[in-house]
Amino acid sequence: MSNYYEQEDQLDEMTKEMARILDCLKLDIDSVDLYNQSLCASKNDDLKVIMSCNRDEKIRHICMSLEWLRRNSKTWENELKNYLFTKDPISKDGENVCWRPKK
Repeated sequence: MSNYYEQEDQLDEMTKEMARILDCLKLDIDSVDLYNQSLCASKNDDLKVIMSCNRDEKIRHICMSLEWLRRNSKTWENELKNYLFTKDPISKDGENVCWRPKK
């Protein structure tokens, strides 16, 4: 089964590589959520240690994947540089926010 939205023979190798890393990112992000929820719910201290190690390993994978995207895409590089490791507001265009909590 293919994870491509388009015909595979119409995609170049870089598009396929991007699809691979994005699929891995999706799985790793889901895994972080799963481990984090399980860690929070568990009452067993030994199990919590194991799940926190697994969660943290997935976070490392996510970071490595983001770095690969940064190195291989100017758009990713520009956006990551724009938003990561800065003190600027995360949302730089507050006027275009679709949803805001009631005050």
